[in-house]
Amino acid sequence: MDNLQSEFGPIRKPAPAHLWAVGVISLLWNSFGCVDYTMTKLDPVGYLASMNMGPTEVAYMQAMPVWFNAFWALGVWGSLAGSVLLLLRSRHAVTVFALALLGLLVTQLYQFFGPPMPPAMATPAMYGMTAVIWASMAFFLWYARKMAVQGVLR
Repeated sequence: MDNLQSEFGPIRKPAPAHLWAVGVISLLWNSFGCVDYTMTKLDPVGYLASMNMGPTEVAYMQAMPVWFNAFWALGVWGSLAGSVLLLLRSRHAVTVFALALLGLLVTQLYQFFGPPMPPAMATPAMYGMTAVIWASMAFFLWYARKMAVQGVLR
C-alpha cells in the first residue's frame, strides 16, 4: 500500500495531525528570526536598544560583513520558507531546512571564531538561546525528512 501509484505519480499519504501542529509551531517560531533580522536591518539602534544593547553592540552588529548577512538571511528566511513548504506538504521543505541550517552554521562559526563579541552579547542567556535555535532547526529538518520518507510530503 505504501507504493501506490496514480497516472500522475506516487499517491501522497494523508497528513497526520502532528504535521499541522509542527508546521504551525515551526512557522511561528521561525517568524521570530525573520522579525529579528528585519528589525536589525531597518532600525538597528532602536531595535537593539530595546533589547538593552548599547552603542558597542550596535557597532558590532553593523560591522558584520555582507556575506555574514547573506548567510543570516539564508538561515532565517530559509527556515520560514521551510515551514511554509512543510505546511504545503512539499518534499522541498527538507532541502530548504537544510539550507537554513547551513546559514545558521556559517553565522555561528563567524560569531564564535570571528572578531570577539562584546561582553554584553556573550552571556549565558545568549548561549542558551543559540542552543535552542540549533535544537529547533535540527528538529524541523529531522521532522521534514521523516515526513518525506514516510510519503507524507511530495
